[in-house]
Amino acid sequence: MPKTLILPGLDGSPAPHWQHWWAATDPQALMVEQLDWANPTPEAWETEVAGAILRHPDCILVGHSLGAVTAARILTRWPQLRVAAALLVAPAEPETSRRIAAFGPIPERALGVPTTVVASRNDPWMPMARSAALAAVWGGDLIDLGFAGHINVASGYGPWPAALALRDALAVRAKATSFDLSAKRASA
Repeated sequence: MPKTLILPGLDGSPAPHWQHWWAATDPQALMVEQLDWANPTPEAWETEVAGAILRHPDCILVGHSLGAVTAARILTRWPQLRVAAALLVAPAEPETSRRIAAFGPIPERALGVPTTVVASRNDPWMPMARSAALAAVWGGDLIDLGFAGHINVASGYGPWPAALALRDALAVRAKATSFDLSAKRASA
């Protein structure tokens, strides 16, 4: 299993958030720390994530909220970084808060890696229709969790084993994609 880089959103993801649980229980997972969780800037956050990717090539990114947006920004701006796949949970629309406005606009083009977007019908940070549209332009699958809020502690998401299954499915897709690309290069 490739290394899983967990990218929390605004203010981090302290216990008992599902990301904290994941990082504490999965030896293949690593929480990417930011210098300032409360006052994010795209440049600082992207630099920390890019550094983690360089230390763990062919990793799977698991982003929540602003972490999901940061992952999309990195994948579209720095396609040369070696990322195997992305699990983007409850992306946050930068227009919803002055604190994250600098992260907008959200990139609207293919991310270039197998991607799954997990969204909720009553997420206060992004409407379901917008999540679905982003999943489509990113070239990803959409998982509709129904009425699950922001898929965080406040909406009942402490430990979330289903997220690991989603990551595992992405790892299989990434491996198949990598094999297909290698086979095409060899026959060319």
